Amino acid sequence: MRAANRGDGVDWATLWVISSGLMYVDPLHLSIALGPLATYLMVLGVVNLSIRPFVTTGSRDTAALGLAISGLAIAGPMELFLPESAAIYLGPSVWLLLVGCYALGLTLLILLLRPRLVIYNITVEQLRAVLSEVVTDLDRDARWVGDSLILPRLHVQLHVEPFSALKSIQLVSSGPRQSDAGWRRLEDALVPALRKSAGAPNPYALSFLVFGALMVGIVTLNLVGNTQDVVVQWNEMLRR
Repeated sequence: MRAANRGDGVDWATLWVISSGLMYVDPLHLSIALGPLATYLMVLGVVNLSIRPFVTTGSRDTAALGLAISGLAIAGPMELFLPESAAIYLGPSVWLLLVGCYALGLTLLILLLRPRLVIYNITVEQLRAVLSEVVTDLDRDARWVGDSLILPRLHVQLHVEPFSALKSIQLVSSGPRQSDAGWRRLEDALVPALRKSAGAPNPYALSFLVFGALMVGIVTLNLVGNTQDVVVQWNEMLRR
């Protein structure tokens, strides 16, 4: 029984050492991972604090998210699976290839996405009213079918998808046969029309700003307080 207890003590000590090692992240990789994500959260917080609707395309929205998690990809999978033979041969230039592959993958994903518009700081009722006015000028044959809108002359079919957490609404294409030119005309008409609308700020905006500012503080303290370690880790990361 004592041996079992002693064994349990050794197991707990081992688990403590392992968990402590896993919890430690060096200052450089922590800054690389959290920097872009903190910027994204703060920009998202500022957008959600506004009372005016903000319109963006699905491509730009996905690109922003891809940039936000790029630091996590660099500090995680890229560093973990970095081919050492290529690093020895190419030196620091190997990171240009890895970041380039990530950028190409993100670009391919964006090109494969169906057309989509994202509108922040607006309710479904407000958007439907504005859309009804806008599409009348764009397409006289436009018609609503439930939450779906069909614009046959523009070759655009979409449905409305609200997302309450971000107080945003997505206009998502329905079906593969869509006209990019039609979607651009819809966006160009929707942006000035929405400037007349106003609403209340998203209450979750402060959460995004607080988390973003907290990450910025962590990154700053890590970089300022561990300058020498950061330089050493930077040289190791570049395989110098």
